[in-house]
Amino acid sequence: MTFEIFLLSFIPLFVAIDIIGTTPIFLGFIHDISDSERKKLIIEALLTAFIVANAFLVFGKLIFNFLGITIDDFRIAGGIILLIISVTDIMTSPEQRRNPRTNVGIVPLGIPLIMGPAALTTIIILVDNFGYLTTILSMVLNFIIVGLVLLNAQWLIKIIGEGGTKAFAKIASLFLAAIAVMMIRVGVLNIIFSIK
Repeated sequence: MTFEIFLLSFIPLFVAIDIIGTTPIFLGFIHDISDSERKKLIIEALLTAFIVANAFLVFGKLIFNFLGITIDDFRIAGGIILLIISVTDIMTSPEQRRNPRTNVGIVPLGIPLIMGPAALTTIIILVDNFGYLTTILSMVLNFIIVGLVLLNAQWLIKIIGEGGTKAFAKIASLFLAAIAVMMIRVGVLNIIFSIK
C-alpha cells in the first residue's frame, strides 16, 4: 500500500464523516453538561460509530441485500430520525429534554452524525476499491481525528460564553433539521430517478 493509495481512501471518508460540520451540532449537546458527562458522551458516540462502521465494513452489502434496502432507504430513515430529534430540541429547553434514559451519544451523535449514510456508503466503496487493510487504516485515523476534535470542542464554549452556547445550540438544531431534510430529499430524489 502506497501513501497515495492511503490518501485516496482517507480523504473520501474524512469528507463523508465531516467532523468539522458536525462539531457545531455537538456543541449544542454539551453546552450544559459537566466535563465528565461530556467525555462520557464523546466515548459513547465514538464507540457507537466505530462499532457500526466495522459492522458495515464486514457485513454492509450482505445486510442491505438481506433486508432488501438501498442506501437511499437508509438515508431517508436517518433523515427522519434526525428531523424528529432536531425539532424536539428546538421546541424544548435543556431541562425539559434532559432524560437519563435518552443517550444522545448513541443517537444522534454516534449515528447518524459521525457515522451516517454517506460515511457508511463510503466504507463499502473503499473496501471494494482498496481492500480491508487500507480501509481499516483510514477508519482508524479518521476516528482519531474525530476524537481529538470533539475532546477539544469545549474551548469554543469558553470563548463564546454560556449565553452564546445556548443560542448556538438552537441554531445548531436548526442546521441539524436542515441536514435531515437534505438527507430525506436526496434519498427520495435518488429513488425517483432510479425508477425512471
